[in-house]
Amino acid sequence: MLVNFRIGLLLPAVLALLALPAVTAQASERYIVAYADVRIEVVAEGAGPLVMLLPSRGRDSEDFDILAAGIARSGFRVLRPQPRGAGRSVGPMKGLSLHDFARDVAAVIRHEGGGPAVIAGHAFGNWVARMSAVDTPDLVRGVIIIAAAAKAYPNGFAGARELSDAVRKSGDPELGDAERLKYLRLAFFAPGNDASAWLKGWHPEVDESQFAAGRATRQSEWWSGGRAPMLDLQAAQDPFKPREMMNEMTVEFGDRVSIVVIPNASHALIPEQPAAVVDAIVNWIRQRN
Repeated sequence: MLVNFRIGLLLPAVLALLALPAVTAQASERYIVAYADVRIEVVAEGAGPLVMLLPSRGRDSEDFDILAAGIARSGFRVLRPQPRGAGRSVGPMKGLSLHDFARDVAAVIRHEGGGPAVIAGHAFGNWVARMSAVDTPDLVRGVIIIAAAAKAYPNGFAGARELSDAVRKSGDPELGDAERLKYLRLAFFAPGNDASAWLKGWHPEVDESQFAAGRATRQSEWWSGGRAPMLDLQAAQDPFKPREMMNEMTVEFGDRVSIVVIPNASHALIPEQPAAVVDAIVNWIRQRN
């Protein structure tokens, strides 16, 4: 059944956010999953069905601290693999495709018993999540795409080059904070939201590796997400998802896709509205059980 609705300022989301600090204080565990010449550091917490969180391009899994705590509190085992080049994760960084990152994901799920897992990917992370569902459908029972860009910009869209430039400069350590904040507000944060939350957490080598891997993989290889059910979790003010494109996933894939739109958020989404994101993810997973 198609679900297409907006999340308002829901009391449950507010209460969830207020409850999160107690969960964050609970101990998480960190371990290494190794295969071939790859070592992936995983941050894990909670117990229950598997939920994996994959970060945006050039960023690490620390972005998900509040999300992971809220989801774990709701009865799930939350896994956060650090991308190659971040934390203690190491492996080849050049000559890669999205299939290589999907193998990293599969290794972690198998280490945890084979799942299957729900994989939630933020921005670039959603490419890897969908690639994983295509390559290893037995390990993936659902895909959540968080702040995913449109498949293609609509005809006449004039801001693509400006947005691409803003993304690159947002994480440029050579630029001053004031200039970077300008680009973060343009590309990632809705007006009034605190863009300084993303002044830290950028990994230029990771960004370069992931960008090249994305370019080396045809969109048609990962776009479908295999046959997994998908939640398209959108930010109402995301410049990478123009509102005229908001229904493109349901038009293409029908009832396999549910849409939730979160107000007062842009492409960063998670640091802007963490409680609403937790609420949407947990509700969608529970509805599918």
